[in-house]
Amino acid sequence: MSSLSARIGPSILNADLSQLHEESQRLLDNGADYLHLDVMDGTFVPNLTFGHPVVKCLRNKIKDAFFETHMMVQNPAQWIEPMADAGVQQYTFHIEPVMDRVPEVCRKVREAGMKVGLAIKPGTSVDAVQQYIAEADMVLVMTVEPGFGGQKFMGDMMPKVQWLREQYPLLDIEVDGGVGLATIEQCAKAGANMIVAGTAIIRADDQAAVIRDLRNSVQGAISKGCC
Repeated sequence: MSSLSARIGPSILNADLSQLHEESQRLLDNGADYLHLDVMDGTFVPNLTFGHPVVKCLRNKIKDAFFETHMMVQNPAQWIEPMADAGVQQYTFHIEPVMDRVPEVCRKVREAGMKVGLAIKPGTSVDAVQQYIAEADMVLVMTVEPGFGGQKFMGDMMPKVQWLREQYPLLDIEVDGGVGLATIEQCAKAGANMIVAGTAIIRADDQAAVIRDLRNSVQGAISKGCC
């Protein structure tokens, strides 16, 4: 369990996309461990964000940072190669629209040279993802309904995180949605070690302090054996 690490990945969903490079670089300079890039297709979720051309432009500006794309899309297989070509290192997709094809999508993600993340919506049981965990590097438990930033944290998702941590002590478990300084202790105690925070970091007067406090909470839980 000591091999788990606390990692903070700001979501750029609420960033000023006209200043995407500058805002992303500032997040990294302030201590972010990775960037969480929300890709929405307007079908799987009602909102629409950006695709691989924007990610590739960002990669051309930021050479070394770890990019995770959170693919809120109806057909995740469609975008594997373009995102790999754009410089993405982890491809996290929702299992809901491809429940019968998850292993196939995972295989294609690995063949493209990326790590595999499996995401579940609040209404999806943890049992639905359990059968695929052997194929994955990480499981993302959504703590809001995917599609929009700034939503209220759903604390009743924490039993999913706790169950996953109990069953898979070394699995990377990510939470995303409404996470900030007021909710991080719940996430950390439940066993999440990868934290996506958008509004709480983007709009902070002192981004570095918020990132540090989020990481310290998670690292403290890991040290105590919560993770």
